[in-house]
Amino acid sequence: MPKVRTKLVTWDEVVGWCRELAEKIEKSGYRPDIIVAIARGGYVPARLLCDFLDIHDLVSIQVLHWGKAAEITAVAHVKYPYTLDLSGKRILLVDDIIDTGDSVIVARDYITKHWKPAELKVAAMQWISPVAKIKPDFYVDEVKEWVWYQYPWTRAEDTTNFFEKIVSERAKEGKTEWSFDELVEEFKEWYGIDVGEAYYRLALRRLLESGKLEERDGRLVVKSE
Repeated sequence: MPKVRTKLVTWDEVVGWCRELAEKIEKSGYRPDIIVAIARGGYVPARLLCDFLDIHDLVSIQVLHWGKAAEITAVAHVKYPYTLDLSGKRILLVDDIIDTGDSVIVARDYITKHWKPAELKVAAMQWISPVAKIKPDFYVDEVKEWVWYQYPWTRAEDTTNFFEKIVSERAKEGKTEWSFDELVEEFKEWYGIDVGEAYYRLALRRLLESGKLEERDGRLVVKSE
């Protein structure tokens, strides 16, 4: 069993989920005037919803909460606050997934207070109901057991962070040297997915460039603090 339950999401799945999400929104009778994407995860779903719902106004708001993959590293907050006059407008606030729900709550409250829309509803592809503090108005999947959704737009970032977590945790046990193949096999064991060699190579390059790892005689060595 993997140490972190992870689902490898394909582009086709994302398009299919967003098409289904758009159909649910249309059937509800809610017609947004503008879509607001929660950056960064909501960018792609929001743009697809614009296409499927024939909506031409799209803006974003960046909320920081998740730091490294599968780890919360900060209190959710708006990173770049700004003001829009959306009085009289119906808003669809979009994120890829509602996990804790903190990002959506912060974005919703900020928009309601500072942008003053007539109405705001929330949409996401996935809703992790046991841990979420908010239920979206529209969603495709209710996820009843926590799992990290590895979306295509965070693949390189997540792989880098996952590699870093592996070498850091294993260094505490005394393992400080790796071959490329050993690290990849450990990744597959920990996370239960295979992202492909191109992503493994990119992630490794980033760790070497950042100084987290260094190459010595063909081995990958964890740099001591």
